[in-house]
Amino acid sequence: MTERRAGRCPLFLDLSGRRVLVVGGGPVAARRVRLLLEAGARVDVVAPQVCEDLAEDRPGLQASLGVSLREYADGDVAGAWLVVAATDDRAVNDRVAGDAERERVWCVRADDAGASAAWTPAVARSGEVAVAVTAGGDPRLAARVRDAIRLLLDTGRLPLRRGRRAGPGHVALVGGGPGDPGLLTVRGRRRLAEADVVVVDRLAPREVLDELDPDVEVVEAGKAPHAHALSQDEINELIVTRARAGQRVVRLKGGDPYLLGRGGEETLACAAAGVEHEVVPGVTSAIAVPAAAGIPVTHRGVATQVTVVSAHCDSGAGAGAGAPNWTVLAHAGGTLVLLMAVARLRAAAEGLVGGGLDPQTPAAIIERGTTPEQQVTTGTVGSIADAAAARGVRSPAVVVVGDVVRVREALLP
Repeated sequence: MTERRAGRCPLFLDLSGRRVLVVGGGPVAARRVRLLLEAGARVDVVAPQVCEDLAEDRPGLQASLGVSLREYADGDVAGAWLVVAATDDRAVNDRVAGDAERERVWCVRADDAGASAAWTPAVARSGEVAVAVTAGGDPRLAARVRDAIRLLLDTGRLPLRRGRRAGPGHVALVGGGPGDPGLLTVRGRRRLAEADVVVVDRLAPREVLDELDPDVEVVEAGKAPHAHALSQDEINELIVTRARAGQRVVRLKGGDPYLLGRGGEETLACAAAGVEHEVVPGVTSAIAVPAAAGIPVTHRGVATQVTVVSAHCDSGAGAGAGAPNWTVLAHAGGTLVLLMAVARLRAAAEGLVGGGLDPQTPAAIIERGTTPEQQVTTGTVGSIADAAAARGVRSPAVVVVGDVVRVREALLP
């Protein structure tokens, strides 16, 4: 048996539109049927009775699945490209395998891998990459190895970059989260592992750039206050041009691309240019940074809503254009989270108090939240600007205004 296994040749089969016979109707057969249908095969199931997974109507798949409620019979193998023997009766499986051998059709036995002419490996997939694991016929070991490989693929720990080839490129807008690279999503890491070029913002988790292949191009988009390395129009043109050249582009941002991250402008640019694109949501600093500081932005009996506002106004339409309406925000209730507010903190606090907010309302500033350099400054709306000046608070920072700030006091040792 060892010698026979050593001679096995690993192959992937194109079963699209081809007939596959599955003998058996239990859960094991149902799992094999699902995989075969996903591969595009036309599957005929023969069994006296079938489990619920095979008996249920499955929209879009029924046209490719036929079920015959009867015993296996001579001639069933004829015309099949592949046979799966998955009954709980070894004698029936022996008979199916023997018929398949005579018809020169490959047969997979679910009950005895050692007696099979073919095996179904454990498969890990990530995009266009598929890795098959057999583990010498030990299905449990194969599954464990498969799961370990899948985790490495999903988190971008294995190389996923495709070879250069003709065809359209792709743009992925990836939200990098609030700062800690551990908060970058699994899909975000996978897209980075696939990238040919990464266009990165200042507040993105830059440690992940060290994990890229040496030949991946990194383009600095900047976005520091009043010192943009690239204008938004230049960024839009860059990602579209590179994608049209067939490259896989990752636009790596801090937080979430669609929360004050101009992600909408970049996806609209891709759509207008006919470039394939996707948005990979990120953990937003508006919620995650306060959480890392022990401040829930909503809390039962304290706040049931949260308002997120950009205090940074650079619309170019003149002084004050697009500035927050502090009077409206002062009466909004719940929690107020201010992003990009450090340089305008005193004006924001004065605006809120002038708009009617109690100056004794608790407030907090969290600098570099979720990172080892995180620092929290607390006070009230009336005092927070002086406290920040005394401490030398710098961006990036998130400002939280509301009674939820007091929850932090109960969490401190």
